[in-house]
Order: sequence, then structure tokens, then C-alpha cells
Amino acid sequence: MKQLERKHPLAVRWFHWINFPLLALMIWSGAMIYWANATFKLFGIALNPPQSVWQKLHMAYRLADAMSIHFFVMWFFAVNGVLYVLYTIFSGEWRDLVPNRRSFIEAIQVTLHDLHLRKTAPPSGKFNGAQRISYTAIVVMGLGSLLSGLAIYKPVQFAWLGALMGGYKGARFVHFWLTVGYVAFFVVHVAQVVRAGWNNFRAMVIGYELREVPHD
Repeated sequence: MKQLERKHPLAVRWFHWINFPLLALMIWSGAMIYWANATFKLFGIALNPPQSVWQKLHMAYRLADAMSIHFFVMWFFAVNGVLYVLYTIFSGEWRDLVPNRRSFIEAIQVTLHDLHLRKTAPPSGKFNGAQRISYTAIVVMGLGSLLSGLAIYKPVQFAWLGALMGGYKGARFVHFWLTVGYVAFFVVHVAQVVRAGWNNFRAMVIGYELREVPHD
């Protein structure tokens, strides 16, 4: 027999769905800012699409618009992130999110199971080891984005932050690769949600999921 069981509190769902469009806007506007100085490379290959691609995406020659959007949305992104962290601390939700001593072993086992190299998934609580690690990592990445972004936004006022990252160029480097990390996380996250099915997605919408309950 199946019954609905509570999984995600209302606050967590609000933080999640508010963060999604904010992060999307940050990445989109950040990409337009990057167009003006696309200098990074990966294995010697310039990470700079042809100008025709930028123009088709309507992302070329929009630096002023991009900076206005980026610096406006970043405050909402930061506030939402800070409130989320505070909520998890004071509500005790952090106990389900922060990795424990079993998380790294579980993460390997979960990965092997997802790749069909292991028959059974390891037992887990609300979140498995891989989820604990990735969800904690994304919060740390958010902090890194905020700090490196401030070092770029106000290089004089936050010169000490820039110095910790190796200067202005170092802060740009950190900020860029954290953004790449967000995109990678988003792709994997969506793929896992699709793989898990409607029940998992519904839990993040209504807060409850269907669970199999053994008969008495």
C-alpha cells in the first residue's frame, strides 16, 4: 500500500523555486558580461563561441544591460541563499544535508548503481551520500560566487578579497569556473530528477511523496 509522506518543508520548496530563476538570470547575464572579455581556455581551446553564435542568442553588444541585470539580481540571489542557510541551521534540516562519515562511501556506491555497475542502491535516509555532498557543495559554491563576484564588482573596496584569490584575474577565474560548475550541477540535477520520476518532482512541488508502506 502506498501513502503520502512529508519530505520537503514549505520553506525549502520556496527557497528552491525562487533560486531557480534567480540563478538562471545570473548565469544568462553573466554570459553576456563574459562576451566582452572571453579570455578563458580549456585544454588550450578558447571558450569563446563565434560572434555569429553570440548574436543569434542576442547576447552580443549588451554589456550595459547585462551588468545592470547581474548586479541587481545578485542581491536577491544572495539574500535567498543566506536565508536558506539560516533556515537549515535553525530548523535542524542541516542534519539531513551535511555529509557524514558514510557519505563519501555512499556516493561511490550510488554512482556505481546509477551506472548499472552495482545491483542495489545503498540504504539512505532522506538524502543519499551523493546528494548530501552535492547539495552542500552547491551552497559552498554560492558563497564562492558571492565573494568572487564582490571582488570583481568592487575591486578597490574589496581588494583584500581579490588578493585572496590571486588578484582581479584570479577572482574572474574563480567566478567563471564556479558558474561552469552551476551549469554542470543543473544538467546532472535535472537528469536525476527525470530518472527518479514524477513522484520525486512532485515532492518538491507539494512537499509530499508516495511511499510504499508494508502491510500489518
